[in-house]
Amino acid sequence: MARATKAQAEATAARVLATARELFVARGYADVGLEEVAAAAGVTRGAVYHHYRSKQALFEAVLAEVQREVAEAIAAAATGDAREQLERGCRAFLAAAVAPEVRRILLVDAPAVLGWAVWRAHDAAGTRLLAEGVAAAGLAPAFTPLLNGALNEAALWIAAAPDREAALEQAWSAFEKMLPR
Repeated sequence: MARATKAQAEATAARVLATARELFVARGYADVGLEEVAAAAGVTRGAVYHHYRSKQALFEAVLAEVQREVAEAIAAAATGDAREQLERGCRAFLAAAVAPEVRRILLVDAPAVLGWAVWRAHDAAGTRLLAEGVAAAGLAPAFTPLLNGALNEAALWIAAAPDREAALEQAWSAFEKMLPR
């Protein structure tokens, strides 16, 4: 049997990842099996295991992809002086995190699937960006964990609201009051 080329292997891994993401978003991690991912991606279960050693490893790859996309949205929005960068970055996080596919993966399933410590380790890059913004804006380091927790909770609250746009505006108004001038 011929071995797959590197490009074919990468394409298979990408197809499995995209399929898993769709299924995890639609039904949640707990209700999706690797056999189902393999069938939907048009590959064998062995191919899934070849690229991702376990269902959790596959989920972690999906999480990393989602976190990268959110970080890119934050970086694109974080313009202006240090204070504006912090505010625009926080608002961009809220806007990105309330999207159903992001909320489900990043804020609902990730802490439950990975456990608090592993989820926090995955969140370290985002927290580092927030810490840099807090420092650049001249705020005390304690604002980093406070804002991080508040942003995550606000995203869950906004996502569950019947009018997400109004909830985003309410949450943002509260954030503006929390941040010292």
